[in-house]
Amino acid sequence: MRTGLLLIAFFLSSVMTMDGQENNNDYLRKVLSNLENIKTATYRSLTESWEPGDTTTNISGFTFVEEYDNPADSTIGASWVNYTDDKKELTSCYDGHVHISYWHDKHGVVVNDFTFRKLPFRPLGSPFFNYAKNIIKYALTTDDSISVDVKDSGADYFFRLVINEDEQVEFFGAGHHIPKPPFDMGDPTSIYEMWIGKLNDLPYKIRREMSHNISANTCFDVQLNKLEATEIKASDYIPKDYEVREYGKKYDTKPQPDLTGKQAPDWTLMDIKEQMVSLSELKSKVILIEFTGIGCGPCMASIPFLNELKKKYSATDLTVVGIETWNRKTRSLQNYANRHAIGYTFLSGNDEIVDNYQVGLAAPAFFILDENRIIRKIVRGYNSENTGKEISNLINELLKSGS
Repeated sequence: MRTGLLLIAFFLSSVMTMDGQENNNDYLRKVLSNLENIKTATYRSLTESWEPGDTTTNISGFTFVEEYDNPADSTIGASWVNYTDDKKELTSCYDGHVHISYWHDKHGVVVNDFTFRKLPFRPLGSPFFNYAKNIIKYALTTDDSISVDVKDSGADYFFRLVINEDEQVEFFGAGHHIPKPPFDMGDPTSIYEMWIGKLNDLPYKIRREMSHNISANTCFDVQLNKLEATEIKASDYIPKDYEVREYGKKYDTKPQPDLTGKQAPDWTLMDIKEQMVSLSELKSKVILIEFTGIGCGPCMASIPFLNELKKKYSATDLTVVGIETWNRKTRSLQNYANRHAIGYTFLSGNDEIVDNYQVGLAAPAFFILDENRIIRKIVRGYNSENTGKEISNLINELLKSGS
C-alpha cells in the first residue's frame, strides 16, 4: 500500500513538473512573440560588469541606443546606433555589414568589416531587445543541456536559464559555443537571467554570469516602434572631418622607445591591504613586475607560475609584483587576489605608471629588473609552455651574475 502511494505521488509530481514547464514555455513563447514585434526601439541602457565575488561593479555606465530589427543580417539580426547618455556623441554603430567605433579625441573612426579575423560569429554586444529575443529563442529550441525556470516575483516574472555544456555559450545574435581558450577560465556553466515586466510581458533587465565575469544590462525610458523602420548605413554616421581607419590594419605611428637597458621609472602604489608600496623600497636582487588586468585570461593563467616563483626564491633574491591596470578598484583587487590565491605583492596601477612603462591596455607584460633597477628584459603575453621558462632562465642568469 505504501509503495503504491509513493508511486502515485511520484507520478503526480512528474505530471505537475511537466505541466509547469509547458506553462513556462507557453509564457516564453508569448514574450518571444512580443519581442519579434519590435521593429525599432530607443532607450537608455545601463551596462554593469563585475568579477565573481565582487559586491560593487568595476564598470558602470549609461548609453542611449537606437535599435533596429534587421532580418537581412544573418549574423546578429539587428542594427544599432549607440550614443553617450546625453546623446551628444556617437559611441558605436553597426548596420549589418560593418561596425564603427569612434575615437573622438583623435577625430577618427575605426571600421570593422569582419574580414581581418575570420570567426563563425561577429563578436559584438547585441542591443537589448535582440539579445533578449535570442536568449529566449535558444531556451525554447536548443538541444543543449539546459535548465529553465520562470517564477512570479510580484510585479515581474523572473526567468533563469542555466546552460550545462562543456563550453560557454555567448549570444552574438544566436547562441554560440565559445571554444575553450588555451588557459583555464573555470567552470564553463553559462547563466542568463531576465526580469520581465507583467504590464507588457517584455524584458527590462538581463544578467549574464560566467565563471570569469558577470554583466548586466537594464533598459530605461523605452520607446517602441517610434523610429522609422529603415535600413541604416554606417557611413552616414561618420563625421565628415573624421579620419577613417580599417580595423586590424597598422598605420604609421610614433615609435615608442625601447625601455630595455633603461632605468626603471620609480612608482608608489597601493596594495590590496591599502598600504603604499614603492619600487625604491624593494631590496631584492631581482624584481619581476607583471602588468596585468582583471578579466584578462592569459593574466589569470600566469598566476600559478608567479606564485611558484614567489615560493622558489628567497625574498633577498626575488620580489614578484603584479600591477593591475584595467580595474584599479581596491575592493575588486582584494576579491581577485583572494579568489585566485595570489601570494605575491598585488598593486593598483594608475595612468602615470601605464605611461611611464608604455604598456597601454596590453596585458600581461613582464618587466625583469636587475639589482640596479635596470630593465633587463620585457616579455609580452603569456603561454604556459614558453613564457615561464624564458622568465625563469633570465632570473637565474641575473642571480648567478650578481652572486
